[in-house]
Amino acid sequence: MAGRADQGPHHPTPDGDGWAARLLDHLRPGARDPRRVVAWLARAVQATVCLQDADGTLIAGTRIPLDDILVADVAAGRISSAAVQDGDRNLRLVAVQAPGPRPAAAGLLAVARAVPFDRRAAEIVTHTAGVVELLLGERELTTAGRRLRRAAADLRLAILQLLMVQDTVSARRVAAGLWPGLLDTDSACVYIVEGHPAERDGLADDCVDVTHGQALVVRCPAMDGHVIVLSPATATGERLRTLVDGRPDTFLGGSVRQSLAQTATAYGQAISALAVARFRPEQAAVYAERTHPARLMEPAALHAWSTAVLRPLDRLPHHTRAELLATTRLGLEFTAVSAAKVLGVSRNTVRARMDRVESLLGADFSDLAVRATAHLALNTEAARTEDLVGGVSQPSAVRLGDLLAGPALRTWAQDLLDRLVRDGRDLRGTLRAWIAAGGNAERAAQETGMHAQTVREHVRAAEPVLERQLLAGGTDLYEVVLAHLALGDLAVPVLLRANQGQPDSPVHR
Repeated sequence: MAGRADQGPHHPTPDGDGWAARLLDHLRPGARDPRRVVAWLARAVQATVCLQDADGTLIAGTRIPLDDILVADVAAGRISSAAVQDGDRNLRLVAVQAPGPRPAAAGLLAVARAVPFDRRAAEIVTHTAGVVELLLGERELTTAGRRLRRAAADLRLAILQLLMVQDTVSARRVAAGLWPGLLDTDSACVYIVEGHPAERDGLADDCVDVTHGQALVVRCPAMDGHVIVLSPATATGERLRTLVDGRPDTFLGGSVRQSLAQTATAYGQAISALAVARFRPEQAAVYAERTHPARLMEPAALHAWSTAVLRPLDRLPHHTRAELLATTRLGLEFTAVSAAKVLGVSRNTVRARMDRVESLLGADFSDLAVRATAHLALNTEAARTEDLVGGVSQPSAVRLGDLLAGPALRTWAQDLLDRLVRDGRDLRGTLRAWIAAGGNAERAAQETGMHAQTVREHVRAAEPVLERQLLAGGTDLYEVVLAHLALGDLAVPVLLRANQGQPDSPVHR
């Protein structure tokens, strides 16, 4: 094999057949493909062409047997090109340079043909290598940009997940480097923009544009068509409304303003508002503050009760306790699968954490009354203010029945469930049986003597009357369960069975 470093022609040859124009045509938008350039080169010089990266992986063309030492010299940047005669083959090797100051080549363009390379063929190979460099450089920059966008999206999701578990300190620390000032606030609103899953990336980009960098925009990990927007700016809601206005099958749900530590609560409110937005001509809705049962309970007694209920978790390390509480709150509000996606953990991890809380509380989360009670305790704990913390350190004799017996709460419960009487069907009786059966239509049907589908239809019919989602579970359902408990339609659940042996641990009924 004979070879030499190829210095190229000293004077360019005339482009009599217009090959340069055809080569440059490959730089047009929509035509930028190294494979097409390599195929064109093979036809232009009647040769076999191989384009490979620095590791020897074939990028385009046909694999050509090459001398390893010569390839290594080109790849390392020791020579930029070489002309080799190997038996019946005439070879040209040209380094494809990487963007930037790196001496090593990003790849190698090898051309083999039976006849020697004249000046025209050599010049075409050299210029083609330059075009390939541009195309591979553009592809590398595009890939790097895609990686950067993916990393930024992952960071935004991580910040949201930290806020969901009330770790506002870590969330602010992560956000400060990339979005300075975004979380320098005590409160914010959460919005959910829903569109077609196939169009979500564009919808997320639009959300970033209209919020002018004043929002945390996250592609929801649980729902493919959802974009979550968290923003402290008061103008964000109106800007997002302009985004969905007139856009088919695109909806907006927003929360009321909540502290950053209550991001999970705000997210639940945005989900509820989104359900309303689907039936509104403006395709948008903000969560309507209404009378919640917890607000009708005596605050100090409610906090004392929730503290006592959750006392078995106090023996755990602080971070473990916070992790269990946050996971269980989301697991009770949504499905285990959705909670897992929002938190960035497996559904088995969510279930294991909830199982541990069940064990510590002596609770049975398959019972809807128990779930509603635990949900009340967990949300009361999450909303607890510092001025109440000092007053509930001792075991409390307050029972759930005491909290439910207040006249204001009973009046609210009666007004709520009396709405069901207006329907000719026994919606209230069906709903009570369905709740008692743990939300299982088949078991409720056995109790009521009706078909399971009829049970589902009754529960679904009760939703617009009560203005609450029931079949989806979560806060709306738990409020209706508490209304039944307050009126005595359901037995008040027992918690803390596992701690009855401790003299200072009351049983809450």
